Amino acid sequence: METLSLQNRYNLKELELNALLEITQAINNNLPESSLYKIYDFTLRANLNIKRLALYVLDERWECKVNYGTEMDCFTTELDEEFTKNTSITPIIKGRGDVFDEFDCVVPISHKSSILALVFVGDLEEEDDDARKSSMRFIQALSNIIIVAIENKKLARKQLEQEALRKELEIASDVQQFLFPESLPYGLRLKIEASYLPHDRVGGDYYDYIPINKNQFLICIADVSGKGIPAALMMSNFQASLRTLVRQTPNIKEIIEELNYHVLENAKGEKFITCFLGIYDHQLKTLVYVNSGHNPPLLVNRKGEVQLLEEGSTVLGALHPLPFINEGFLTDLDDFLLFCYTDGVTETENESGDEFGLQKLLDYFGKNRNKDLRRIHQDIIIDLDGFKGRNGYKDDITMLSCKIEP
Repeated sequence: METLSLQNRYNLKELELNALLEITQAINNNLPESSLYKIYDFTLRANLNIKRLALYVLDERWECKVNYGTEMDCFTTELDEEFTKNTSITPIIKGRGDVFDEFDCVVPISHKSSILALVFVGDLEEEDDDARKSSMRFIQALSNIIIVAIENKKLARKQLEQEALRKELEIASDVQQFLFPESLPYGLRLKIEASYLPHDRVGGDYYDYIPINKNQFLICIADVSGKGIPAALMMSNFQASLRTLVRQTPNIKEIIEELNYHVLENAKGEKFITCFLGIYDHQLKTLVYVNSGHNPPLLVNRKGEVQLLEEGSTVLGALHPLPFINEGFLTDLDDFLLFCYTDGVTETENESGDEFGLQKLLDYFGKNRNKDLRRIHQDIIIDLDGFKGRNGYKDDITMLSCKIEP
């Protein structure tokens, strides 16, 4: 009888070793996770006398991946949190009144002190305690090999996804940089300065300077709802449309109407763009503009008076046709400063949750219109940094200034 028992144990060990070899080969063949779980299920059913088993794995939450022999459905049963604290093989106290009453013990599967999975075992038919302990060790070893292999697959997949995202962000960032003009005029009569501080690697702000003819030029600042790659692609389409339209017509109302149509077609109403467009004429000394739901730029005249440029329309991409378009028209402008910005400037918050606001900009330009544009931008960025304190910026910061001098 003892010889038979020894033979049975020898046969069991051989089966276990073969099972481990098969599992290792399956892992080396890079089989998908679902196939590894099936092999795990089959191996335990074939090699051990286990009538009931459930394998719970921690993904975003605890999920049952393998289950057989139970009367209740483990796949729809939430895992009781008390089991997740077990660090060693633990008997299950009966009388719970749930599916776990059908099991005898729970086997934790851990890696680097983190519990990755739990194996619930019920009705393990073995001849003695030594055989039972050996079978439990085999279950733990086999489960550990499978779970760690699957964790490595998840990690590799996550790394590939992160690398793909990094590449996409890199491309989107390059695309966005191409949106901005390579150089801006900074001469005696016309000076234009821009500052762009993206909140993330890829933002949703855009500015532009487009010469139309020897007397006229257009400036634009815009902000798309949302961030990241979709925002960069949307702004790319916006820039292409704007530059094409400027070549076709000098009528700013027509440009805005067409831009609104293109934004709505591209975004299908899921995103919108706020923008400010202004066309200045050196010869006529006029500024024609439309503000489409954007933060009102500040125009400071030769007397130091500050005016908000608010005439325009609703945001672009929300409605077609636009319910109204009001054209702003300013004359006798041969000595002025125009400051455009996105909401990242005024909505910068300090540690108390207060916003930087518009009034601080009004106060600043009431005293500093004669400063160099580059110094103005530096001053405002320094003020913003001091105001926010230990808070981070929550949005892109974009500023575009234009100064005309006689």
